[in-house]
Amino acid sequence: MYDVIIIGAGVTGCAVARELSRYEANVCVIESEEDFWCGTSKAHSSIVHAGFDCTPGTLMARFNVRGNEMMEDLAKDLEIPFKRNGSLVVCIHKEELGGLQDLYDRGIANGVPDMKILSREELLEMEPNLSDNVEGALYAPTGGIICPFKLNIAMAENANVNGVDFFFNTRAEKLTRDDEGLWHIRTNNGEYITRYVVNAAGLYSDYFHNMVSENKIHITPRRGDYCILDKETGDLVEKTIFPQPTKMGKGILVAPTIHGNLFVGPTAINMDDDCKDFTATTQEGIAELIEKGGMYVKDLPIRKVITSFAGNRAHEDGHEFILGEPEDAPHFIDCAGIESPGLTSSPAIGEYIGEMMRDMMGLKEKDNWIATRKDVVSTEGLSLEERNELIKENPAYGTIICRCESVTEGEILDAIHRPLGARSLDGVKRRTRAGTGRCQAGFCSPRVMEILQRELDLPMEEITKTGGKSAMVFGRTKLEEGAR
Repeated sequence: MYDVIIIGAGVTGCAVARELSRYEANVCVIESEEDFWCGTSKAHSSIVHAGFDCTPGTLMARFNVRGNEMMEDLAKDLEIPFKRNGSLVVCIHKEELGGLQDLYDRGIANGVPDMKILSREELLEMEPNLSDNVEGALYAPTGGIICPFKLNIAMAENANVNGVDFFFNTRAEKLTRDDEGLWHIRTNNGEYITRYVVNAAGLYSDYFHNMVSENKIHITPRRGDYCILDKETGDLVEKTIFPQPTKMGKGILVAPTIHGNLFVGPTAINMDDDCKDFTATTQEGIAELIEKGGMYVKDLPIRKVITSFAGNRAHEDGHEFILGEPEDAPHFIDCAGIESPGLTSSPAIGEYIGEMMRDMMGLKEKDNWIATRKDVVSTEGLSLEERNELIKENPAYGTIICRCESVTEGEILDAIHRPLGARSLDGVKRRTRAGTGRCQAGFCSPRVMEILQRELDLPMEEITKTGGKSAMVFGRTKLEEGAR
């Protein structure tokens, strides 16, 4: 029995969980996957958007700008890597330069500060590796880049330390409301009962909304393909390079990541409703990335790609966030249609839903709420003296496990044993970056598996890549233990 149950442990659900953890309430989050970040939340570009392209007056515009404002303090409080590198919307056709003024005017209406329209000469001085055919750009210095894994995980860990329960591998299947006004959530792991439900189910938010309300909504899975390039390409551009947007989205970007790589993406391909879980890359999608990314950045080093991936965004038919309580479903709170700029907006959505529910439920603030969180200790960037001191305290920090990213055993142990710690290879990767480098876990996977097996006291056959049926090994090659 809970006061509030949040369906979905993506970035929106965890932002709401953190805000509700401020108050005296019994709150939990149920998530169908084995960890954070496995659904809609992975389908974006790690960009903190400035807010100039949202239609003025929309919820998207409001929460994009507010979320951008909140991000710097949030990143400091929760130790999340974040940088305001600035955004450029680049025009390559002289006859379309007027579109930059339209975006500028939108940004002004939305409250985006310090924007400027750059001439071709100013643009190339700022980013000399842009294509020769650029004509100008809109510059928004408040745009940024962030580690999306860390944002999601940090908000969840902070919520958990403040009393919010998390249940993974728990898939919500059916919602009903009894005569006393309590919601019953049937899951694959039994029934949960709650006074309030927060629907942060991403691609499936329409499924739960339509189960309880006559005012139907529809979410289209919009697939996006991405490529990540090696770190030696990370300084090709400094700013996030956008093309001029279309009705399908912000277009294919070229941008540095907060960890020093370069990424290209995403595509925007509307999928059928039964393809919500289809996240395979396609030859056509990757070809589109290469072609369109190269239109704005010359000599794009596409041969330096170290991995590609795809994810589905939750596109609502009206291209708007749906937030709040449907008239015919009391105590059911929607956070639906959260697509780009959803990651940027998530802290602001959490703030809004948290304050709404505080007032609805008459919640009181805790006296002992903890606002800060320490990240996994990283040896990257430490001086030799600092490394040596860390190794003296814990020798595991002297053993490199992931050579590409210089991740130590100490960092992996921290990732496993911290609140809501890693339980899979991808869980370790999200928390430490072990496996994200040039060899894409070719070297470190067996070592990480051994650590997971030892620390979780599990058979090697139960160690997975990302939970579920993604086991890495299926049996032993020796009939007897110690038969070497």
